[in-house]
Amino acid sequence: MSSSPPVIVTQRLTLKASELSDFDDSVAMWSDPIVTQFVGGRSSTPEESWARLLRSRGLWPLLGFGYWAVRETATGRYVGEVGFADFHRDVQPTFFGQPEMGWVLAAWSHGQGFGTEAVTAGLAWIDQALAPPRVPCIIDPGNAASLALARKTGFKVVTHTSYKDAPIMLLERTR
Repeated sequence: MSSSPPVIVTQRLTLKASELSDFDDSVAMWSDPIVTQFVGGRSSTPEESWARLLRSRGLWPLLGFGYWAVRETATGRYVGEVGFADFHRDVQPTFFGQPEMGWVLAAWSHGQGFGTEAVTAGLAWIDQALAPPRVPCIIDPGNAASLALARKTGFKVVTHTSYKDAPIMLLERTR
């Protein structure tokens, strides 16, 4: 297990560990109601964004996987955050101990295929690095774009359940 976050370069994107220089862009993304509509339903504060940046960076040495900050390679523009975590979520059925995949993209980047490109790259990395038998993700049932991205990248619906008293769909990708 590697604790150093790899840098992944795709056709249009660079995925690398979050850095202090990503903070302002992350705050802007997480404070956008378009972005957060289906992720908690409210904009994040700068304090919450700071904790998220620290957590995304801290996952790597503890678990050997984590989140990447995603930027458009040609322009350096912040696209979003993609990666894996084990947040010990109180969800039934449980997926404790498995690399849960997640993604969030800045509103400007929606509809351009960046999500597919970044998620595909992350999945290729985890398949090679850790080869987990399954990768779960949770998505708000109203988030049609995220559900389409999940299906496009091989996730299938396991069940409808809830998380923090809100309905979610549990999906997984199996090898």
